[in-house]
Amino acid sequence: MISVEGLTKTYGPTRAVDNLTFTVKPGMVTGFLGPNGAGKSTTMRMMLGLDRPTAGKATINGRPYSELRDPLRQVGALLDAKWVHPNRSARSHLRWMAASNGIPASRVDEVLADVGLSAVAGKRAGGFSLGMSQRLGLAGALLGDPGVLLFDEPVNGLDPEGIVWIRKFIRALAQQGRTVLVSSHLLTEMSLTADHLVVIGQGRLIADCSVKEFTSRATQTVRVRSPQLEQLRAALAGAGLTSADAANGEAALTLDDVTTDQVGEIAAANAITLHELSSSTASLEEVFMSMTAGTVQYHGNTGPGGAPAPIGLTKPQAGAPGLVSPPPGQQGPPAFAPPPPGGPATGPNPYEYKPLGGAR
Repeated sequence: MISVEGLTKTYGPTRAVDNLTFTVKPGMVTGFLGPNGAGKSTTMRMMLGLDRPTAGKATINGRPYSELRDPLRQVGALLDAKWVHPNRSARSHLRWMAASNGIPASRVDEVLADVGLSAVAGKRAGGFSLGMSQRLGLAGALLGDPGVLLFDEPVNGLDPEGIVWIRKFIRALAQQGRTVLVSSHLLTEMSLTADHLVVIGQGRLIADCSVKEFTSRATQTVRVRSPQLEQLRAALAGAGLTSADAANGEAALTLDDVTTDQVGEIAAANAITLHELSSSTASLEEVFMSMTAGTVQYHGNTGPGGAPAPIGLTKPQAGAPGLVSPPPGQQGPPAFAPPPPGGPATGPNPYEYKPLGGAR
């Protein structure tokens, strides 16, 4: 388990990480999201003892990384895929890592096979593509068979087959009972990989919740087409529902914050024929863009027409459970509070993680 408590990091006048507190639990994939410059990489570096916090602390299984014995057996990390001597072979690179932490040399060929690099194990790592380097970095993270894993942008450089492979691979690692934290900018992919999200902006916590809870903040929109559109509009208005013409000029209506069941029952009660009745909610990417809009530091030129309008988000009610106010001076939408201690019950795990070489 990874615990972050009041973690803060400043560089001169710049506060890169601002009083972050969250927990990464075992048995699930936790996505770590935020715009460029949000503080994700800095936070992960502090978790691994590569940067010293200005305040607060980050612990792994209750201890700072610097106090872990045989750290590669407890924590595996991929932060920079090109962190490898270019003239070493993939096998030699992993062998010296294994030797430095008392890991059997036989483990090297096991992890090379796991990531699909057995055929190029003797080749110079400097000649690897970015995708192959990512696989080698994964092999290094898995070398000690650790129970905690941190991956920063692990799908960079991978082809479509490789992206599908790593998605299944990461999820399988979590199903074994490991703690898995994954930072990524590929939000569509993260929606397929992560169970839980920690979202930050300008170093501050924005959300700490499940993917479903995060995307549920968006307004659900129902779209309906009918040859009796005006009758339908009147029937919906009579039931207290407000409809609008479809944006693309089609003979269709849209309604927010209603269900298809409601619209269908009203149409049936008024003998109105429907040609389409569908609902949609925003994707993880769309909700992320709206929730972090006030924390983006680097904006490109959107060209004529400007950026698209933000999607609709359900307005939180004062005092609603699971919501907190932003810190003073922070712009943007309200943040989520962490879920209740313990989280949802998951029951026994058939893929219980068993570390290499028995108990540590």
